[in-house]
Amino acid sequence: MAKTTTVQGRTARQTTAGIHYSIIPKDLAGHLFQVTLDIAQPATDGQILSLPVWIPGSYMVREFARNIVQIKASAAGKKVSLKKLNKHTWQAAPCKGALSISYEVYAWDLSVRAAHLDQNHAFFNGTSVFLAVHGQENSQHVVDIQRAADPVCKSWRVATSLPELKAKRYGFGSYVARDYDELIDHPVEMGDFALASFEACGVPHDFVVTGKVPNMDMDRMVSDVKKICESQIALFEPRTKKAPMDRYVFMTMVVGEGYGGLEHRASTALICNRNDIPLKHQSEMSEGYKGFLGLCSHEYFHTWNVKRIKPAVFASYDLSQENYTSLLWLFEGFTSYYDDLMLVRAGVIDESAYLKLLAKTVNMVLRGSGRLKQSVAESSFDAWTKYYRQDENSPNAIVSYYTKGSLVALGLDLSIRQQTAGKKSLDDVMRALWQQFGRDFYTRLPSGEQRGLGEQEIAAIIEKTTGVDVRRFLDKHVFGTEDVPLSSLYADFGVLVDGGVASQKASLGVKVARDGNDCKLANVFEGRAAHQAGLSALDVLIAINGLRITAADAADGLSNAVGRYRIGETVEIHAFRRDELMVVKAKLQADDVPAQQFRLADKATALVTARPTYRKPGKR
Repeated sequence: MAKTTTVQGRTARQTTAGIHYSIIPKDLAGHLFQVTLDIAQPATDGQILSLPVWIPGSYMVREFARNIVQIKASAAGKKVSLKKLNKHTWQAAPCKGALSISYEVYAWDLSVRAAHLDQNHAFFNGTSVFLAVHGQENSQHVVDIQRAADPVCKSWRVATSLPELKAKRYGFGSYVARDYDELIDHPVEMGDFALASFEACGVPHDFVVTGKVPNMDMDRMVSDVKKICESQIALFEPRTKKAPMDRYVFMTMVVGEGYGGLEHRASTALICNRNDIPLKHQSEMSEGYKGFLGLCSHEYFHTWNVKRIKPAVFASYDLSQENYTSLLWLFEGFTSYYDDLMLVRAGVIDESAYLKLLAKTVNMVLRGSGRLKQSVAESSFDAWTKYYRQDENSPNAIVSYYTKGSLVALGLDLSIRQQTAGKKSLDDVMRALWQQFGRDFYTRLPSGEQRGLGEQEIAAIIEKTTGVDVRRFLDKHVFGTEDVPLSSLYADFGVLVDGGVASQKASLGVKVARDGNDCKLANVFEGRAAHQAGLSALDVLIAINGLRITAADAADGLSNAVGRYRIGETVEIHAFRRDELMVVKAKLQADDVPAQQFRLADKATALVTARPTYRKPGKR
């Protein structure tokens, strides 16, 4: 038996077999949430419960169940035994009447992926704290978010995009989700945060900042982010300007050092460096703030691309194990292309600033020899084991589906514009994907009827949408390891690419890091001087030609220590590997750090407007 109710302008499913959670920050200093799960009608043969092992958008098995400190079950006031079936799954013994599960969750992961709790704030993703009730995932889920008893929490508020049931906006109380998938797709922030609100194409947006930022220019951030949001809405719905959500929340945790974001269907969780936030007395745009706006743009673009337009294997997540797809180059790479592009389309940065951001990405991709060994399709598939588990050899072994994926998107965009004389672009492809897969993703009938993009469908969709056959391009740059030929592709758009390397200074071909007062090799690039001399990542440099190397040399990347020598000179290097001293000789090579630059051939060229000007060959 079921009935329906209207929640925030939409219909939510209600069943008599309700799922109800309550969560409270129990111990701020001990970082413990107390969670109670009440199941009105548990399975008669013993209710099975589980916690996800990964969170959508972050492709790594994280074993969230390891943070459950203690768990117990009861029915009608009597204890019910729980049997653990595997690392993240429990089964309660059969019982009569409602079943109650009570458990504590340790929350001390200051990231966007899990849960964090202390005297300053509380944050959680549902994947970290809410057990799934097997067989009832499609039932309505209600969660009561309770204020902590600690006096320090008296002024705390609640920020979340979860629809309110009985709670007031920003208040403690009950919230509702139509099913488990929706429940875990709305993170929650509690604290004494800064809050500003704005509308983008008529849709309410909240901008929440947790953490101390003296003289923060919230007005500037809101103004800039509003422009970005409206530009993205207009990209996907140029006629109606209709956003895919009823409300959106940006949740930002400000720290001394950190950067990251995780997308959700109607919100995003962000973490950034305090110095990235603009101040009221600053008029210029810092590189940090530019990066922060790019992060906001990236996660907001995911509202369409990956939260609604999805790979087929993500149409219905299996959160108990890895979900493999070779399409992350499209879902993360295309998003990485559009994130900075939207900054200039929104008028937040100019074309010159955009070209500098592009050059940074290009040079980052060219720096690693792993791009010649692994395709972005392979990188996507291996995200679980390689990209999210990087080590000191990663630059020599893998390629990023974010960065090279963004260059693939740019190459496709330029190719489509070139072959259609500017009449079509990658924008048309994104709109076609939106109309076919994303627009009504969450409004279709639940459980199994949503459809995602198949692993081999994109080439046909691009050709149908634009008339351009991109199969050869994809074979070379997506399934193969060839670099995207941006120099030749950009030529017909009045953009010049200047190649070369950063300098002709001598180099060991390493990346170094400070380790206390030591200078440690973080990466040793394949085929370069240090590699050929026999040095390895994690070796600690002691001296070069008898002169001591310290953490101060790590700060400038060995530029001064090695820069006093000429290319081709041989130097004697003392280093520790573990606790054993090594002495090697290295023949210094030219610094091979890529330093491509992009510039307009003339000021009249419209580079990255809604439709960049196509210039026929011979009229450059």
